Formats: sequence, structure tokens, C-alpha cells
Amino acid sequence: MTPDAARRLAAEALGTGLLLAVVVGSGIMGERLSAGNAAVALLANSVATGAALIVLITVFAPISGAHFNPVVTLVGWLRRELSWRAALAYAAVQTVGAILGVFAAHAMFAEPILQVSTKLRDGPAQAFSEFVATFGLLATILGAQRARPEFTPIAVGLYIAAAYWFTASTSFANPAVTAARALSNTFAGIAPNSAPLFVAAQVAGALAAAAVFGWFAGPRGRA
Repeated sequence: MTPDAARRLAAEALGTGLLLAVVVGSGIMGERLSAGNAAVALLANSVATGAALIVLITVFAPISGAHFNPVVTLVGWLRRELSWRAALAYAAVQTVGAILGVFAAHAMFAEPILQVSTKLRDGPAQAFSEFVATFGLLATILGAQRARPEFTPIAVGLYIAAAYWFTASTSFANPAVTAARALSNTFAGIAPNSAPLFVAAQVAGALAAAAVFGWFAGPRGRA
């Protein structure tokens, strides 16, 4: 039985919320335990996020598709996998869920619930990093779904864990994540002034990946 709209939206909100609780919570824990060693904190953050993505996508994919990301939803709409109304609803609940997940992480670590990040992430290198990170994420999803759909959760988790390290921005690759992390003045935060550039780069990266993989999936010519 196909889940109804309410169940799909609830799954997107809950899944995105749990993801942000992991991202922000593991960042706080990593920073507290690393004694000022940023590399150790980032390692903890990346491993926890990658592992959580594997689990969350496996659990929620049968219900909602486990997008947890407005640009993944955008590409789904472009591929006619859902209507524009459903896409807008997905993006809205993803953003709300992400913010609530940040609040939950703050509560678990006795941090002030309401925060605004002061961590600037500006400049063309950061924007290009987000373009690359998001292009790679969508490439991972589209490629895995075409070749080995059952491997998609593992592929996404591994890619994001790696992208924490090979991108200067630490691979947000998600507008809902970016908006929510602007409300956390912790290890994983991003200043609100830095967020619009990240979101623009993320949208551009997703659209580029959709175009490239749409071309890859086109009619085969002669070798």
C-alpha cells in the first residue's frame, strides 16, 4: 500500500529532524571531547552523519523516498516523480523538521534552544565547494538509483562522510540543513549572512547534476 500524503510528509519531517539532531549533536559532542582538535571533531561529525544517513534513508525511503533535502525534491519534481504541490510541501516540512532537529540537539546538550550562528563561511571557494558537494550528492543518488537502487542509502552515507573532508565547506549540500544550521552557534553552525550563497550554490549544483544525468540516461548512440 502506498503511504498517503500525511504519512509521506511526516516521514520527511521526522527523517530530516533526526538527521539534523545527528549533525548538530555529533558536532557538539565531537567539539567537547576533542580538546580543541578540530580534525578529531570533524571526524566524529562526519562518521556520525554518514552512518545516520544510511539508517535514516533505509528506514524512511519506503514511506516518502527519504529526500530530507529540498534540492533532492526539486530534482524529483523535474523528473516528474512528484507534483509541484507535493514538492513544495516536502520542502516546507523538511525545513521545519530540520529546525526542530537542531532544537532537539541543543536540548540534549543543555545548550540554549534558540541560537543564531556567528560562524562565517563566505567566499567563492566556499560557494564552489557547495556546488561540487551538491552535484556529487545528486550524482550519487541518481547513479545509484539507476544501477543499484538497494545500495543508495550506503552510497549516500559514504559520499557525505567523504565530502565532509574533500570540500572546504564540509558539504552542507542541502538548503534545509543550511537554514537550520544558521540557528546553531555550535561546531556545525553557519552565520545567516553566509547561508544565501550556500543555498544558491546548492541549487546550481543539483540542477547541473540533473542535467548531466538526464543526458547520461538519454538514448544510446552507436559506440
